[in-house]
Amino acid sequence: MNFHGKSLPASSRILCIGMPVRDLVFRVHDIPARGRKMRATHFQEFSGGNALNSAIAIARLGARVLMSGPMGDAREKSSVTIFDDLKKEGIDASAMVHMPGLVTPISNIMIDHTGERTIVTYRDPELWKVQLPDASELLRDCVALLTESRCASFVTGVCREAQRRSIPVVLDADRAIALDEPIFRAASHVVFSSEALHATAGETDDVKALHRVADVTPAFVAVTNGADGMIWLGDDRQPRHMAAFPITAVDTLGAGDVFHGAFTVAIAEQQPIEAAMRFSAAAAALKCGRFGGAFGAPQRTEVEELLSSKTAPEASLIKRLAQ
Repeated sequence: MNFHGKSLPASSRILCIGMPVRDLVFRVHDIPARGRKMRATHFQEFSGGNALNSAIAIARLGARVLMSGPMGDAREKSSVTIFDDLKKEGIDASAMVHMPGLVTPISNIMIDHTGERTIVTYRDPELWKVQLPDASELLRDCVALLTESRCASFVTGVCREAQRRSIPVVLDADRAIALDEPIFRAASHVVFSSEALHATAGETDDVKALHRVADVTPAFVAVTNGADGMIWLGDDRQPRHMAAFPITAVDTLGAGDVFHGAFTVAIAEQQPIEAAMRFSAAAAALKCGRFGGAFGAPQRTEVEELLSSKTAPEASLIKRLAQ
């Protein structure tokens, strides 16, 4: 069942390519100032990373998922834990690539009393030398591909092959990217975080920044702004805005990834863009109301129930245009 889209064939799957991360999560009242010590009120350890978090959201929304990307040595604890977590979520991790002697990325995450998070991550530079499995095997039965912008150096070839096969490619752009980066032209949909959009385009105005990116790629371009909602450019390059669902946030960790995962499901189901944005916003809103990073991602029935409520936002045209 879905809203305004087509049901996915039972044999189909969504491919997620990225770098899994071991998340060490500390809950604190406030983020400590430089040079200060502070006691955490809670501690949890999760499997994380943009694409992995999105994969969890996709699986909970009812789609089959194949996960690929580099990981540390197969003998390290993080690798074992991540594989166990993916198995529990019903995610196929057979295309993950262990890199002997390397460490799976690690994030130190602090979540304050407002639900906002501050993150420091270490990723071994050698991870970018990964050789992914053959593109033909990765794309078998694939109805959509989701990947992270940081993985451009080793994922662009797979994205181009997906593009050649008319498979949608959703790019989670959460870091600055050079405007001449080839992955921009290998993606069908690019959804930025606000910070990454501004850094990429060299513009602090969302609409101007989106137009700057749209000048170098034929892809759909959008930006998410947390509680301030989403902005995207329509086929006519007119900017549109949709408000976020009203919520009381307790944990925003993984919310953007849940949004990207839900958006990929919606695109695979051929939902219209406005419906896809609303669907994704509903999934992210429900996640923000729960602790646990992406493991707080909702089930499909919960998303559809929220979409049926009176709080579901509508899109509106932004009156002014970028100069």
